[in-house]
Amino acid sequence: MKEEMNHTKEHRGGDGTTELLTVPEAYGKLRISKWMLYRLIRSGKLASIRIGRRRLIPAGAVLELVEQLSRESMS
Repeated sequence: MKEEMNHTKEHRGGDGTTELLTVPEAYGKLRISKWMLYRLIRSGKLASIRIGRRRLIPAGAVLELVEQLSRESMS
């Protein structure tokens, strides 16, 4: 439970909103190409939102993807 609370705090802004990453910030954090990031989004493995013409990725979605891939690699 404490771990979940830390997870939530890490990805919230000071005003309680969810931290959103730009496409370059997200692929930089994951250390992958822009095209691989878009492939992950299209496949449904990485959540994203659109605001106007901008595509933004919730920081928590990046962490969830890494955790999922880690679990898969251990199986």
